[in-house]
Amino acid sequence: MRNSNTTIGTRHARAAAAVGIAGAALFATGCSTGDKVDGTATAALDSFVPTADNQDPAREIPGIVITEFPPGLHVTSTQRVAYPTIPPLGGPHDSRWAACDGVVYDKGVRTENMVHSLEHGAVWIAYNPDKVNAEDRAALAARVKDRPYTVMSPIPGMDHPISLQSWGHQLKLDSADDPRIDQFIVALRENPYTTPEPGATCSAPLFDRTNPPPFDPTGPGPGAVDPNSDGAAIPDFPTPSPGSGR
Repeated sequence: MRNSNTTIGTRHARAAAAVGIAGAALFATGCSTGDKVDGTATAALDSFVPTADNQDPAREIPGIVITEFPPGLHVTSTQRVAYPTIPPLGGPHDSRWAACDGVVYDKGVRTENMVHSLEHGAVWIAYNPDKVNAEDRAALAARVKDRPYTVMSPIPGMDHPISLQSWGHQLKLDSADDPRIDQFIVALRENPYTTPEPGATCSAPLFDRTNPPPFDPTGPGPGAVDPNSDGAAIPDFPTPSPGSGR
């Protein structure tokens, strides 16, 4: 795992073909209006739409953290990963992804499931329920509800009020009015250059949206999977199994 403010993560060969579709959809839905920004492209956010020449516009967002992770490494439903940050922004994850097609969870969701959603191209808005009031929660939820490849959930005890995640990208914020929220969403939601599995679905019929696997605030314990693992055996840590990721 490598940290960098300018690192671009794993790319798939089909990314170039997908970006034209993704970019066109963003412009079609957002550039024709001067309405309040809500995570879709507007004239003010055009520079954050990914293109073949600017594959990771999120690099220009102040405060962004970018990290490389090997994709497709799975753990079981009872294993935990010793993620170095909460919320995590990539790494080994549960083989079942959390539904991320515009879902606003009212309770914390198991991080290993949420990380798999990031691998599919989702943007995850996490918030500390003790630091974000009802009005600001509503403002965040408006960016998520019924919007594809977007998901939101609380994480009690989180160090910042708000934290945004996509695969290998994280931005921690103090305010729901911060313009960087929409920059992040436009730059990274379904970005085929930064998403390990562009085109993978966010629908998850087998995932319980009303009673999801809960977020566990306790330490991961001595049997946790090493988040730095690339699938090779590491002493004292279980080895995650490779999988298709879908």
